[in-house]
Amino acid sequence: MGILNPLYDAVSWIIVQFHSLYSLVFDKDSGWAWGLSIVSLVVLIRICLIPLFVKQIKSTRNMQALQPKMKAIQERYKNDRQRQSEEMMKLYKETGTNPLSSCLPILAQSPFFFALYHVLSYIAQGKQVGVMSQDLVNSAQHAHIFGAPIAAKFTDSAAKLSELGATLVDVRVVTVIMIVLMSASQFYTQRQLMTKNVDMTVKTPFMQQQKMLMYVFPIMFAVFGINFPVGVLVYWLTTNVWTMGQQMFVIRRNPTPGSLAFKQRQERLKAKGKLKDEPAADKEPQGAAAPVKRTQPKRQTKSQRQTGGPAQPSAAGGTKPKPSSGATAGTKAKPSSGADKPNLSKKK
Repeated sequence: MGILNPLYDAVSWIIVQFHSLYSLVFDKDSGWAWGLSIVSLVVLIRICLIPLFVKQIKSTRNMQALQPKMKAIQERYKNDRQRQSEEMMKLYKETGTNPLSSCLPILAQSPFFFALYHVLSYIAQGKQVGVMSQDLVNSAQHAHIFGAPIAAKFTDSAAKLSELGATLVDVRVVTVIMIVLMSASQFYTQRQLMTKNVDMTVKTPFMQQQKMLMYVFPIMFAVFGINFPVGVLVYWLTTNVWTMGQQMFVIRRNPTPGSLAFKQRQERLKAKGKLKDEPAADKEPQGAAAPVKRTQPKRQTKSQRQTGGPAQPSAAGGTKPKPSSGATAGTKAKPSSGADKPNLSKKK
């Protein structure tokens, strides 16, 4: 087993510990005890990978924030693919963004996946592996999940399956159903990310990568799944369901700004009254009449009064008389003080 021996020991030890726990409830040789042990192994690994999942979310946020700059680079170098790729890589380097961060949880699980595959292969052969004794190997070898041994594969012959106490039909029906569920859950997880948590208005290498993964991983599971033991199929189906649920929670509670999920969350908050379109200080209460603003008229100057302007209210509340009607428009009225004085020159 070489340098991977410690990893095989760790995986087998974890399975044995969970098997001892579930043997208190189920028959120690049953598929429930061994199957739930594998499921618990997945849950434990995924809990340990939560920091990587948080890093994946942050990387997705950074990629979303770079969308305008990416679009500008695409438009500027739309006829030069090589220069466009160089500028994109330069932008990633300057901002410390890694487009492959979304693959970190899968890459981190790969060693455990291969370790479990190796452990189940040894169990199918009836050989001791890791910390599992021969009695535990024999118990796991004949443990059935819905009629299929956890160490059986779709490609196994009828004679080999007969040694494990199973039929060819049972094993193939169970494995096909699990492969379909595994591929469907993987496809739905990636599609949910693309349709709800990504701004589709900007085409970037990150989006191309996510779109590629949406189709590549389900195909890979469907093709290679026929060579996986039932226990490994249980492992990957469980981790896919975990990923799908974890992603649904994050998309609903903390979606990427500008995405469809973000708009739906804003609408839910508005419906609950937790989010308003405008600040309360800027909005007038509905149904209340707007207050009438009262303005005080300005007092006219002496020249305006002489040209026949409208009368203004005096300080005592009355009105001043208008000039006589003999003054026509366009001519200035003579001062009233001059008209009331007698002509003294004629008396002399």
